[in-house]
Amino acid sequence: MPKTILVVDDDPDIVAMLKLYLDAEGYTTLEAFDGKEAFEHLRSKHVDLAIFDIMMPVIDGYQLLRMMRQEYKIPVILISAKNQDIDKITGLKLGADDYVSKPFSPLEVMARIQAQLRRSYEFNEPSAAPPVSETCVGDLLLDHRECMLYIKGKPISLSAIEYRMLKLFMGEPGRVFTKRQIFEQAWDEHYLADDNAIMVQISRLRDKIEACPRKPVYIKTIRGLGYRFAKKDEL
Repeated sequence: MPKTILVVDDDPDIVAMLKLYLDAEGYTTLEAFDGKEAFEHLRSKHVDLAIFDIMMPVIDGYQLLRMMRQEYKIPVILISAKNQDIDKITGLKLGADDYVSKPFSPLEVMARIQAQLRRSYEFNEPSAAPPVSETCVGDLLLDHRECMLYIKGKPISLSAIEYRMLKLFMGEPGRVFTKRQIFEQAWDEHYLADDNAIMVQISRLRDKIEACPRKPVYIKTIRGLGYRFAKKDEL
């Protein structure tokens, strides 16, 4: 069944352009030109994703987002000519999943829509296999039920962020993770170039798992890219 996308903007040309691209990709498109009309669509029809402007009449995008998040968990992409960091942060904190600044490329918007729908589908799809209860790499064992790390059987307590970072790393040893990927996985927020927060957490993890944190064996820095966790045959 084709996914239904709600497009909301007080500029009819933008709505028509996005509808043209969405129709070409096989989506069903619902159109609205203010926040009130958009919310009526949400109440009366099934919607898989909404993309809407911030500056709209009757009910603006921020108000619409607040109303939506009280009842709906569908992905939301904001589009706006307001491209200051504070505008993006406000939208993301209110519950938006992504933010696109005007003027934008329709192809980029299509790619972002596809990515959000894929994430939403994967998140809500029931797993066919039971979850993995623990992950082992070298002398490290990460217990996912207790959210506890064991080094040669010795328990090491972890913060929530440290646990999520280790889960990411140990789940795919050898893979290089960018700072964006690490931040969005560990903090469960959109990456806003907060490199210092990542560096602090990496340092804390190294203090806990490395015999010599200044010469790390497990967490390797890949300059210009990010970090990778050692594979079993490297230890």
